[in-house]
Amino acid sequence: MRIWIPFFFFFSCIGVSTVHAAPDGARLYAQNCAVCHGEGGRGGIGVPLVLPSFQATISDNYLRKTIRMGRPGRVMPAFSTLKDDEVDALVKYLRSGYKGKIASFSDKPIKGDPVHGQQLFARYCASCHGSNGEGGKGTGVTFSRPRELPIMAPALHNPGYLASTTDAMIRTTLIQGRAGTPMVSFRKRGLSEKDINDIVSFVRGFEKQPLSESAEVLDVGAATLIVDSPYDMQTTIENVKKAATANNFSLIREQPLSYGLEPEGKEDPRRHIVYFCNFNLLNRALATDPRVGLFLPCRITVVEHNGKVQLMTVNPKRLSRIFNNSELNEMCEQMTRQYQAIMEEATL
Repeated sequence: MRIWIPFFFFFSCIGVSTVHAAPDGARLYAQNCAVCHGEGGRGGIGVPLVLPSFQATISDNYLRKTIRMGRPGRVMPAFSTLKDDEVDALVKYLRSGYKGKIASFSDKPIKGDPVHGQQLFARYCASCHGSNGEGGKGTGVTFSRPRELPIMAPALHNPGYLASTTDAMIRTTLIQGRAGTPMVSFRKRGLSEKDINDIVSFVRGFEKQPLSESAEVLDVGAATLIVDSPYDMQTTIENVKKAATANNFSLIREQPLSYGLEPEGKEDPRRHIVYFCNFNLLNRALATDPRVGLFLPCRITVVEHNGKVQLMTVNPKRLSRIFNNSELNEMCEQMTRQYQAIMEEATL
């Protein structure tokens, strides 16, 4: 017993220390954030997080709430599944390269004249942030935004933003601006402190207004659309081709689903995929959010199992929700309707 107890105790301690090991902020950032905000937070689809002017005008609480709530409809998702200590580790990592003072902002509301603030907003803010605070268009990558803009202006009329920020933080941003971005100091533009307070009051008033379309996330169903076919495999495939062209799509190709994964001629004949495309829709979608290239061109898979033939395809509305980009909603709604029309026509 004296031999085994120490080993048992030793390995038990290893297990406990592993379970309770502190989360790795750098690893969490690489897994969840880098794809949009760039390596080391230097920017990409998302805003650059390492800018000193950004770090100096936000609080740790703002970062925590932003990670938790995201920006509904604005590409930035909500990371609701992260544990509290993981969120804290992310915040610590995001602050690791910043040597300045960490700001702390009062939660006290700022009083101002929202009517005058609306006039000032229309003059000084709307050209970047949108007339209703809906934010800049596009995703922030070159293909979907004007090339002269280094970043896209964030949405201010957004529940995630309004819940994360305080009036004092908005005021500080307006006063100091964000060096390295198009956001300049409003004091340098000649606005008084009263003017700035009026703008803050107007922006805070977005909370009392109905959500703008830019903050909508599609209500979706299943991840795939599935329709039973009364026809045999080959007839169903031909029907899909005819239905696709009848709905203004160009047929690209038809091939076994396992093409390239198995030796030529050995592919499973009971699983085929039909590719087709509406190039006008493709260009519009890519210009809105290049990530739609993950599921374009359009495709329908025809599968036979135990004598039963089915049509299957991805639900574009589900993907729009994953991308969290409300600009895609209309197109994904349209694509879903067209998929359903093609599948219904093919199985009539």
